[in-house]
Amino acid sequence: MATPEPAPASTPFTFPSTYNFPPFFTPQPNSNTRQAQLEKWSSLIQSWCKHHRQYKLSLVEAIDTPLFHNATLRKRLDLREARAVIDWMAKSEAEGGGGRRAEWIDAASTGNQVAWIWWRRPEEWADIVGDWVDGTGQRGAVLTVYELLEGDATVSQEFHGMDAEAMRKALNVLVKRGKAQVFGEEGQEGVKFF
Repeated sequence: MATPEPAPASTPFTFPSTYNFPPFFTPQPNSNTRQAQLEKWSSLIQSWCKHHRQYKLSLVEAIDTPLFHNATLRKRLDLREARAVIDWMAKSEAEGGGGRRAEWIDAASTGNQVAWIWWRRPEEWADIVGDWVDGTGQRGAVLTVYELLEGDATVSQEFHGMDAEAMRKALNVLVKRGKAQVFGEEGQEGVKFF
């Protein structure tokens, strides 16, 4: 029996230059500067989550990680400010926010502690899945959600291995567009593509 190849070492995350600028960690009083600061935090959080293939972010767990704590500078974003950044990310651009790049998960029970981070929004994931369906001749086919996430046919796709709940959100977009039908019980769903 052959020994499996070791998994390749993941590349370290590269922080933007603003991460090494102490005022980046302090809420800025000037509205233009504050807007730019929020945009940079949004970009950093999305990049961090994408790099780590992380779809949900627990602020309580992340607050002491390098994402929010620059140990070299001895600067950190506190929990209240991290929530303010995610709140801004969750608003649409029309509302003066970050383009709905975040979404609180069950805010009532978690108290705005855990959020989806949409480095690709569900609509964007739906486009990617739809393009794959078209490109591989899967229209009319029935696949399980598991096959989409873990199947051999999707290994080269960006959505391979993604969070199942995030995939369901993307599939719901395709359902609303009339391009898919999801059926079956959670955890055993099938999807038919039109």
